[in-house]
Amino acid sequence: MFRRLAVAVVALAGAAVVPLPASAQDWPQRPIKIIVAFGPGGGTDIVARIIAQALQERLGQPVTVENRTGAGGTIGHDMVARADKDGHTLGVVVAGLVITAAMRKSMRYDTVADFEPIAMMARQTNLIAVRPDFPASSVAELVKAAQAEPGKLTYASPAFGALQHFAGELFAQSTKIKLLHVPFRSSPEAITSVLSRNVNIIFDTVAALQGHVQSKDLKAIAVTGKARLPSLPNVPTVIESGLAPEYEVATWYGLVGPRGLPAPVVGRLSKAALDSLAEKAVAERLVKAGVEPDPGPPDVLGRLVAAEMKRWSDVRISAGIAQVD
Repeated sequence: MFRRLAVAVVALAGAAVVPLPASAQDWPQRPIKIIVAFGPGGGTDIVARIIAQALQERLGQPVTVENRTGAGGTIGHDMVARADKDGHTLGVVVAGLVITAAMRKSMRYDTVADFEPIAMMARQTNLIAVRPDFPASSVAELVKAAQAEPGKLTYASPAFGALQHFAGELFAQSTKIKLLHVPFRSSPEAITSVLSRNVNIIFDTVAALQGHVQSKDLKAIAVTGKARLPSLPNVPTVIESGLAPEYEVATWYGLVGPRGLPAPVVGRLSKAALDSLAEKAVAERLVKAGVEPDPGPPDVLGRLVAAEMKRWSDVRISAGIAQVD
């Protein structure tokens, strides 16, 4: 009997190696780390550093950003999914999280089940642009040009399997046209291909294309979001064309942790993130970085991830894009 009791005590001690805070007041107990699955200087990294600074001021502990790149973001995401469930390791996820999941046959984590949604933070819409001498200047004219030469008009994206790649596929499916995808290794390479007139069209973020549009090096056809942009008020949305009434594509940014975080910690983190995003100074920093604040509670982010997973999986299947190992 005493032996069984001793074993039980040892087992309980082992299970308590990672102490969980009993309430939000007991947390955070040490510095917080936000893992970004992409390199420094990109959109995800910028958003993460803005929110990290704001959270640090509200939570009273250092909040740092750690870039853990590789394998299309899966290395960093896997670290978040497998982190201790104590609220001291978080992650910033983007639309690419579900695109990667849609493209891969198997991964070490489940995109929907293994992450605890904390807060929806921001969005960044895309643009459809063409070289200045391209005959089309509207969605209707672009569709007409594609119908005249099925499968011959080319569009560039910064990577095979990137959100911009799938944005082009969804546009083609929504307008019932055929386009030829030409992937590159980065946004600058994709943009150069259009500027040099080697490719007809490009799908990319506003941050990547806006300067070229304003300098008239590229001609903007449409915004892929629900509304026009204040910085490009004369560029209509795809929806306005009437040819794709449900077409909307945006890069979104969410704050997550490993599934199973204590509810009090999720609640305090979510409140801190949403209160931070409501601050004028934080919102201005995001806008300056080309990102639109779009705060939402955990359930909003959770529903978005699930819906996007289905949406982009359907696009991949309809486009006939094979999954990779």
